[in-house]
Amino acid sequence: MERLQALGLSDQKIKETLKNASLTGTISRAFSYLPSDVELSASQKSLLFQMCSKLKPQSAHFLEMLVNKIHIGALDTSLRVDTALEYVLTNVAKTTFDEAAFDKACGVGVVVTPEEVEWAVEKTVAKHREDILQHRYGFNVGKLLTEIRSLLPWVDGKALKCEVDVQIFDLLGPKTEADNVQGKKKREKPVLAEAASKIVHKMPEKLKEVSSAQHEDRPEGPRTMVDLMRKVDFHRPGENFKTDGYVVTPDTERLLKEHLLRTGGKVRTRFPPEPNGILHIGHAKAININFAFAAANDGVCFLRYDDTNPEKEEEKFVRGIRDIVEWLGYKPFKVTYSSDYFQQLYEFAVQLIRKNLAYVCHQTAEQMKGFTTEVSKWRERPIAENLALFEDMKNGKIDEGAATLRMKITLEEGKMDPVAYRIKFIPHHRTGTQWCIYPTYDYTHCLCDSLEDITHSLCTKEFQSRRSSYYWLCNALNIYCPVQWEYARLNVNYTVVSKRKINKLITENVVNDWDDPRLFTLSALRRKGYPAEAINNFCAQMGITGAQTSIDPSALEAAVRDVLNITARRTMAVLYPLKITITNYPHNGPIRLAITDFPNCPEKGSHDVWFDRVVYIEQSDFSEQADKSFRRLTPGQTVGLKYTGLMLNVEKIIRDAETASVELVCRSEPCTATNKPKAYIHWVSKPVQTEVRLYEKLFNHKNPEDTGDVPGGFISDCAPNTMRSTCAYVDEYLLRSQMYEKFQFERVGFFSVDPDTANSGQLVFNRTVMLKEDSGKNN
Repeated sequence: MERLQALGLSDQKIKETLKNASLTGTISRAFSYLPSDVELSASQKSLLFQMCSKLKPQSAHFLEMLVNKIHIGALDTSLRVDTALEYVLTNVAKTTFDEAAFDKACGVGVVVTPEEVEWAVEKTVAKHREDILQHRYGFNVGKLLTEIRSLLPWVDGKALKCEVDVQIFDLLGPKTEADNVQGKKKREKPVLAEAASKIVHKMPEKLKEVSSAQHEDRPEGPRTMVDLMRKVDFHRPGENFKTDGYVVTPDTERLLKEHLLRTGGKVRTRFPPEPNGILHIGHAKAININFAFAAANDGVCFLRYDDTNPEKEEEKFVRGIRDIVEWLGYKPFKVTYSSDYFQQLYEFAVQLIRKNLAYVCHQTAEQMKGFTTEVSKWRERPIAENLALFEDMKNGKIDEGAATLRMKITLEEGKMDPVAYRIKFIPHHRTGTQWCIYPTYDYTHCLCDSLEDITHSLCTKEFQSRRSSYYWLCNALNIYCPVQWEYARLNVNYTVVSKRKINKLITENVVNDWDDPRLFTLSALRRKGYPAEAINNFCAQMGITGAQTSIDPSALEAAVRDVLNITARRTMAVLYPLKITITNYPHNGPIRLAITDFPNCPEKGSHDVWFDRVVYIEQSDFSEQADKSFRRLTPGQTVGLKYTGLMLNVEKIIRDAETASVELVCRSEPCTATNKPKAYIHWVSKPVQTEVRLYEKLFNHKNPEDTGDVPGGFISDCAPNTMRSTCAYVDEYLLRSQMYEKFQFERVGFFSVDPDTANSGQLVFNRTVMLKEDSGKNN
């Protein structure tokens, strides 16, 4: 508190600073390097606080030198302090520090005379003289200041601004009334913005929601993931040491130089799924971030299967994962497996044991569970004994569960000595029975990243607590260390994505398989008809924030509609048919009508549909008794048939007592400018029967895994009748449809051809999403 007060901070700033333990610790150390009787100037106090606030942890060993430079007046401006911090960070990996080069880079001792300032301002003002005379006091002076600073990088900011103001005044003279009016207009903009914010603040909550919803409908920011990743402020290849928390050793500089020689300075990322299940919507974000960041920086991305858990891995998942990655539009630079490196990982483990950084332990899994576990009594076992026991583990001489290899490190979350290897007498899908010890994720992941020269190890926030072990392990083995960056995982409401829980849904016959369209696995979304482009766009809209959020499925559906609106061909289909016979059918027989695939873009093509004496409409488009709001077909109200130029009048209702079905006999008449119906409906003639599957939300609650809302468990939260099948009618031209081909059934929704079509003997469609309008709206 006394030291913060000595820096001249306000009470509020002191309170804020005290909340930051790291910053207060840095300030305390800074004061310990100053003479006890020192009296800092106001400027030095400000510079000292600036330096402590911006100093990176890996540059902390330069703190004493930086404090001394400020004390003696060598770093006497904010610009010099910022330059000094950048210099020490850039050189933190070097084994020797060149103070003369530091002083030169920071402009220590460089004095800019008033004559130099006057000359530089005069030269720059002359260069922009015509623009200044045209815009007068509306000219952007910041442009001048930037140019002059490039000529005199160590000029005093106040002296520079003063000289610019003087020379501008000499050129333009006193401000005129026109100058004041122009300035007033500029100032009005923020005033109006402030007034608008107050209006929004006073809006009723419901209106706020509407305003917010309208705002969300307008796409903002980058449209694609590659666009988004171009703006991400990650480190450059080889500048790993500039990132927070990165551990610098005497070998860091050499290792980074060797890494750059191997990679040519390219960005290298990886997507590392476990091949023990199908990818879900959360993986789509990870795929997009890793592949798009590489693409945005002309780099490469590996697809690496993290296959270190043999009992759950299957070849079908390996194939399924790659299929989905490529469906999303990404081509891996190289496909690798953690098992490719089993021999190297084993040799690394032996090195750790030799360095007394790992040991064989006999605690059970239950004893190691939790964060306050008892220290293993085998932790200080002799190195030679650990080597012999680890060899026995490898050779199958120790029973499964009777021993593990543990690393001597405590994670940020308090977990002590994580396991590196465990025994499993289970054949591996690639290596067979060659190994009976398998490495863990905590051990494998960072080492494979290093072996593949990954520059950016991008992962979700739950791995943040493992970052220290990631850096520790690479440095313990004295190998190249990549940088781990974390982002928030993508959570979607009304679903579960855990592999175990999806398996439970399958075995309980709630869903049919991993690609059941009610799930949010990527294979399920593809089968339902979600375009890959829509999923990628949705991930881009979510961004790469670190804040954990849960998204409503409607946001994903909106992204799907955005794509399907411009890619899915329009056609007519009747889900619940009602037969109509036209008594005065105006043609001699069936005719073909040309219908455009995209009404707003006729040039994109068309298709022919049959029109005949018998047509089928939706049951919901007819009502025997309807109020005035019903605009479709009734015994006393006509309705138009789209594309035919005709409207129908009901003449007779035919009922079948046995089946309770209804047919209509109607008379047609032409639509004219003076005689036209209130609404037009879709129809099908000479139809082909098809199965249409309609899906609803699988769960009742937003978070079916929340035991507070769902005490009976997620299975108990499953809604009934979430999949309905109907025998629908479509035009025969759709028989030529391909698997996964997408259509907009007019006035009904978007639908996709299901793979079951190939085996069922008839077309099968899945409803992808409904149209944006309320499906119950009277059209």
